[in-house]
Amino acid sequence: MKIADRIGLDLVEISDKADPPVCKILDYQKYLYQQKKKAKEMKLNSAKIVIKEIRFGPNTDEHDFQFKLNHARDFLDDGNKVKASIFFRGRSIKFADQGEKQLLRFAVELESVGRAEHMPILEGKRMSMMISPIKKK
Repeated sequence: MKIADRIGLDLVEISDKADPPVCKILDYQKYLYQQKKKAKEMKLNSAKIVIKEIRFGPNTDEHDFQFKLNHARDFLDDGNKVKASIFFRGRSIKFADQGEKQLLRFAVELESVGRAEHMPILEGKRMSMMISPIKKK
């Protein structure tokens, strides 16, 4: 403590479980600043998850399906997640099985660039499934 006071720095206890306790002489405010700076840098470098949504109906034509499939492939290549949704309007809810087949086909077509996180889920008048990109090595 006397040495730390003489130098004008702080005495910081590193490990209190050791016998004798381990201490270090350093500028504590500078240490805290560096820790905050490291945490901020780590946060900036972390991957941000972006979810792109693709919507279509249960009776979507083949050309439109392929068009949306290409968009989803581009999104997955960019590293974004894709949420594929089918909207049922009015009485089209009767064709829920047709919508499920379409979503499963969508997932199978995208197998090379992404994998389905779960099976299609019907929530009210919307059936959806999430597809996440495959990590590149």
